Amino acid sequence: MVATILVVEDEADLSVLMRYNLEAEGFRVLTAESGDEAVEAMQETIPDLILLDWMLPGLSGIELCRRWRAREETARVPIIMITARGEEEERVRGLATGADDYVVKPFSVPELLARINALLRRSSPKLVTAVLKAGDLELDRTSHRVSRSGREVHLGPTEYRLLEYLMRHPGRVYSREQLLDGVWGNDVYVDERTVDVHVGRLRKAINRGRSADPIRTVRGAGYAFDERFEKAS
Repeated sequence: MVATILVVEDEADLSVLMRYNLEAEGFRVLTAESGDEAVEAMQETIPDLILLDWMLPGLSGIELCRRWRAREETARVPIIMITARGEEEERVRGLATGADDYVVKPFSVPELLARINALLRRSSPKLVTAVLKAGDLELDRTSHRVSRSGREVHLGPTEYRLLEYLMRHPGRVYSREQLLDGVWGNDVYVDERTVDVHVGRLRKAINRGRSADPIRTVRGAGYAFDERFEKAS
C-alpha cells in the first residue's frame, strides 16, 4: 500500500522539490498550485495527508483547512501547514483551524519527511513500513535500531539516516548532492566529500569479516544500496 500526499503550493520550485523528495520516499504525489485546484483535486481523490501552503492564489490555506475539517470525509486527513509565517500567533491560528502540524519556510527536507511519517504512523499505520529488510540486514524505523544476522549494529545518527535513505530504494543511484539534500537537508552547508566520509563509517559498521557490502559505489555517479543484496542469504 502506498500513501497518497496532496501538495498544495504555488511556488513552482518548492513544489517540484517536495514532489521529488516525496516520490523518492515512495509516496504517490498529487499537486495543486491554488486553492481552487486543491478543491478540485480533493473532489477526485481524498489523500492520506495534505501539505498545505498558507498563502495561495484564490482560497487561502487557512480557509481550505477550515472547509476540509468541516467535511466528514476529510475531517480526519492529516494536514501539515507550510508557510513563511513563523510568529507564535500565526502558528496557533493555523493549529486552531485544524492543522495537525506546522512547518516554517525554509525547512529541512529530512525534518519534513520525519513529520509526515510521524503523522501517517498515527493516522494510517499500515501505510508506513516500520521495518526495512534486505538479506541479513534489518533496519527498524520505529526503534531506530539496525541489526545484521541478528547482531545489533551501532550507528551514529547520520549513518543511520544514510542507510535508511539508501535502503528505501534498492538499486537507485543517488549523487552526493542528492544525498546531502535528502540526509543532511538543503539548509545545511557541508562539503560533498562529507558523504564519502560517512559512507566509509557506515560500511565499517555494517560490514564485518567477509560480509558482503550492501553499499555500491557507482563511479562518477554516487552511491546505491545494491539491489542484489536483497536476495542475499
